Amino acid sequence: MKLVFPGSFDPITKGHLDIALRGAKLAGTVIIAVFDNPAKRTLFTVDERLRLMSEAIAEVSVDTVRFEFDSFNGLLAEYVRKNSVTAIIRGLRSPSDFEAELPYSIHNRNLSGGVDTLYFASDPEYSHISSSIVKEIASHAIGNGFGAEELVSLVPGCVFEALKKKYSKKVEG
Repeated sequence: MKLVFPGSFDPITKGHLDIALRGAKLAGTVIIAVFDNPAKRTLFTVDERLRLMSEAIAEVSVDTVRFEFDSFNGLLAEYVRKNSVTAIIRGLRSPSDFEAELPYSIHNRNLSGGVDTLYFASDPEYSHISSSIVKEIASHAIGNGFGAEELVSLVPGCVFEALKKKYSKKVEG
């Protein structure tokens, strides 16, 4: 079984990491596919996000051979077909996430030739985390320290270090 876990992962959070690791328990391979949307302004480049995802997985899993790291643009269904993916995995933090995800799963299933989406309910420990919140806290925590402890609880260590570098440059510049 080959699963794909798509997302922008800008940046990866502990919630993303939890979903990826839980998916790996079900499949021989989990492809973590970073969505490259040139129209979306991101903090990290695609290459940085791929590297951070790989490093974050290595921080917590000795079985990193179950993971592949890739990027894509365009339709997820097209990526799924080209890569012979068995199923798509997504995390749900709240009922509103399901409402937003459901139409995509229907269209992806129709366009991919029947590939379903498997949903993982977020661990309550991570259900409040989003990449947007992480960036908001980081933009204030880096430089004055306020919120740094909270930030450490939201992201893997390698991501915390990368955020410090990104936002330190913004504070200095």
